[in-house]
Amino acid sequence: MTEQMRTSTRDLEELRERATAWLRGRVGEDASVSEMSRPSENGMSSETLFFTATWSEGEKRCVARLAPAVEAVPVFPSYDLRAQFEIMRLAREKAGIPAPRALWFEPDAGPLGTPFFVMERAEGEVPPDVMPYTFGGWLHDASPEDQRRLQDASVGIVAALHQAAFTPAELTPFGAPGLRAHVEAQRAYYTWAHGERPIPVLERAFAWLEEHWPDDPGPDVLTWGDARIGNMMFQDFAPVAVLDWEMAAVGPRELDLSWMIFLHRFFQDITTSAGLPGMPGFMRGEDVCRKYQELTGYQPRDMDFYEMYAALRHGIIMARVWQRRIHFGEQPRPDDPDDLVLHRATIEELLAHYDPAS
Repeated sequence: MTEQMRTSTRDLEELRERATAWLRGRVGEDASVSEMSRPSENGMSSETLFFTATWSEGEKRCVARLAPAVEAVPVFPSYDLRAQFEIMRLAREKAGIPAPRALWFEPDAGPLGTPFFVMERAEGEVPPDVMPYTFGGWLHDASPEDQRRLQDASVGIVAALHQAAFTPAELTPFGAPGLRAHVEAQRAYYTWAHGERPIPVLERAFAWLEEHWPDDPGPDVLTWGDARIGNMMFQDFAPVAVLDWEMAAVGPRELDLSWMIFLHRFFQDITTSAGLPGMPGFMRGEDVCRKYQELTGYQPRDMDFYEMYAALRHGIIMARVWQRRIHFGEQPRPDDPDDLVLHRATIEELLAHYDPAS
């Protein structure tokens, strides 16, 4: 967890030159693009570039999101950047969420070698993934009151998105609705990512889901998909930017809630395994669900099921990330395929806890 993972094979200077030519076609021949850089923390999927765009109207600090090159061993099989561009606009306009202001979407792969979009760059603090915020830093060292303010505000972002009214046409880009469709899409993703080398602990988790399917999955809403504090920027413990919408889908509210709870558990488990206390009182399931019910009037249900599903979904992603590291020579291939899943022990613990016979 301490090394920066390789996420791109593209040359930054070449990208800058090509982006300058593209921007001049958009806003005028006086446009220029500054030297580009990549973020050093968080983010393992789409390629992210930072730069400043300057033209006759002034300058803007920008972020570009590009679908990764095939040779970079992408985390996901496809990247619908138009959908990401649209959901940021919808989140701002219909849910009042501080998603970055979307500036331009370019569907043509010609200018930069892949479709991309550009958004305004926000300023704030991000709870880091590497090293995880549970090890130390501004959030870890904050008072319990400020930690709770950040937690409640983060739950409020999810609640606002779920409570917003979207038209059927606006939801179309985010796939078939419903829990069954969501799980089937995850199974297809698992097959794409790991079909040649099955991962037994993830297979067991899929089987567990089928055996414990909710009687009534509940109403479908537009879900963020990657709902976690590491995808937010904060000022004074309040969210000022909500990032990374590529996993958005239409499904039960619990998808986002369980993801937010589990992703904290993931980092907390890493921290305690290193012999440190972490943040055991933060993002507890009962507190998150209680706050969500206060904000929406909806009582989350079947959270055991959704916790397992979140652990499984994250396991598929993390194992794919590990495959990428193996591809680039950053990590040896383990003898046991289950060891591709960094939180293998957590999934095994959940399986034993919820179904001792499994």
